[in-house]
Amino acid sequence: MAIKEYIVKEKEHLISLRRWFHAYPEPSLQEHKTCEKIAQELDAYGIPYQYISDTAIYATIQGKKGPGKIIALRSDIDALQMQDLKDADYASKNTGYCHACGHDAHTATLLIAAKILKEKQAEFSGEIRLFFQPGEEIGAGARIFIDAGLLENVDRIFSAHITSRIDSGQISLTPGAINASCDYFKIEVTGRGAHVSTPQDGVDALYIAAQIVSNLQSIVARGTAPNDAVVVGVGVLQAGTQYNIIAEHAYLEGTTRTFSPEIRNLTNEKVTTIATQTAAMYGGKAKVTFKSFAPPLINDAVVAKEAYEIAKDIIGEENIITNQEKMLGADDYADFLQKVKGVYAFVGTRNTDKANTEVAHHHGLFDIDEEALLTSCNLYVDVALSYL
Repeated sequence: MAIKEYIVKEKEHLISLRRWFHAYPEPSLQEHKTCEKIAQELDAYGIPYQYISDTAIYATIQGKKGPGKIIALRSDIDALQMQDLKDADYASKNTGYCHACGHDAHTATLLIAAKILKEKQAEFSGEIRLFFQPGEEIGAGARIFIDAGLLENVDRIFSAHITSRIDSGQISLTPGAINASCDYFKIEVTGRGAHVSTPQDGVDALYIAAQIVSNLQSIVARGTAPNDAVVVGVGVLQAGTQYNIIAEHAYLEGTTRTFSPEIRNLTNEKVTTIATQTAAMYGGKAKVTFKSFAPPLINDAVVAKEAYEIAKDIIGEENIITNQEKMLGADDYADFLQKVKGVYAFVGTRNTDKANTEVAHHHGLFDIDEEALLTSCNLYVDVALSYL
């Protein structure tokens, strides 16, 4: 049980790529330099590719043993709009942007996996499709590949996400729901303005909005079974124009998160009902708009078991987690899993001997144990080779 030699020999290249991407982060759907670097690498490996949007790259590797099954491998490539707080020499050079979620590692890992698989294309039949996906952080990237028809005839899909919640050298391959859905909502409240000294002449949109915020909490507290995890959160409330004027308009922005399609639909329906009925009760109106960022991420049990058998030869069964606690964070890889059987592996990068590897994702000090890149890369390569 050990990292394969064909992975180890690429270690220096793999780490250097990860550090390059870390130093030049770009926000969702604006990953232009990132894509240029990806394209340069693919050209060097002799792997054909095409842009299917401004910043979405699709590449393919055909097995030389003839036609066969098709597997897709995916990485996300976008960064976050936040400041990198590290003093490492590979810290962000793009002020105000930071790879604080590991997408730099994902991109580098898939590139090196592609290089190795290209070198081994005489050993397998079928086809490997490579998805370098933009816009994961805003739930807008997976659908680009789906809408382009690139999941047609795909038999399996695989991806891995690094995590500081797990020790370096460990992998989570947990079947079933592992990440929550993510829906955005906006509630626009309309009242009627008046002087604050004559509240009877107006309809206070600010007061209505505050009541909506309070009433929304009943969805979780009194409308959801205690063993069903649900989040209904409001992050924005804006209203009014001046201290002595009853607010005529207010709006709220928030999110709902659940682990099943059924509870997701029910929760979102309750948001709409509570908002509209609360506004009506006080003489106002509420318009509710939803945007779907990601469905629940549900790993296929069969594919998780297939990946388990491969992972145990790399890191040993004792280092594989199959009952990882569900996470209310979302990932639009879930869109792929609604179309094709697949699994999302979580690869540990926490190492108490290395600075900042215990820091939570989406924090400016976030960093990783780069040894974990080898584990992740080995998993990508061997999952593809084994399936094909």
